Amino acid sequence: MAEDPYKTLGVSRDASQDDIRRAYHKAAKKHHPDLNPGNTKAEERFKAASAANALLSDPDKRGQFDRGEIDAAGTEQARHPSYRDYADGEAGRRYGQSGPQPSGWSAEDLGSIFGSMFNGGGRPGKSNMRGSDDRYSFTTDFLDAVNGATRRLTLPDGRTLDVKIPAGTSDGQVLRLRGQGGAAGKGGVDGDALVEIHVRPHPYFKRDGQHIRLELPVSLSEAVLGGSIEVPTPGGSVRMQIPAGSDSGTKLRLRGRGVPMHGGHPAGDLYASLRVVLGKPDAALEAFLRDWKPEHPHDPRREMETSP
Repeated sequence: MAEDPYKTLGVSRDASQDDIRRAYHKAAKKHHPDLNPGNTKAEERFKAASAANALLSDPDKRGQFDRGEIDAAGTEQARHPSYRDYADGEAGRRYGQSGPQPSGWSAEDLGSIFGSMFNGGGRPGKSNMRGSDDRYSFTTDFLDAVNGATRRLTLPDGRTLDVKIPAGTSDGQVLRLRGQGGAAGKGGVDGDALVEIHVRPHPYFKRDGQHIRLELPVSLSEAVLGGSIEVPTPGGSVRMQIPAGSDSGTKLRLRGRGVPMHGGHPAGDLYASLRVVLGKPDAALEAFLRDWKPEHPHDPRREMETSP
């Protein structure tokens, strides 16, 4: 039997949708199978949290659960009318189309009741029911979100979905996969799968809207003399010219090398902030610096405030 979804997420019954979303994100990040490889207990907790979130994040299903109409697994609890409710009336009376009817009921009433018991109120094969929209969480790499990719999502029930991640997808964005949610049954329309995307941080790229920012290490000689160097971008390495005399903090721009064009948004730029890295100085450099007398001496701390 499925655990109470409120208990699974650790929230009260009057929790807001924001409270539920935060609790689910916390549980998903803690127990996600990608972060706990081979840990079956963590996988079960992740599945339980996903199921609880799918129920409580849907206002209609949450209301049905709170009223006792469905259980924690989403199974209907309301009892359909039984023929005994109408057969156990006054002795000698029948509920057919001829003869007396139970008081207060007509043949049309009973036909409607019996029709609802057998799929669709006298119109077999037809249904206005729609399956539930099921919610899932999926973690993807930074470059997949920026450039776009197709990745496979394994659902708590063991099914798999191929999720097409559009270029420019941002952290927290929800993708809708139509017809991949809860089944509606014969004649109905299946619900959708709503997949919330979480993006792993990148070791050196940072996203800023449509732009990408990068702290780019350069050697002392590259900073002083300038030159052409290879620069990593989300779309692959490109060459960029470093101006001679560049200092740490110098910002350079590569046009169109940020987030690719998507959904009407133009391609962004890549902004590289230079960071001079000395490495281990060799003996020749040390000897040069000891004897070097700069023509224009510079104090890099001149503008810093000094304490009295």
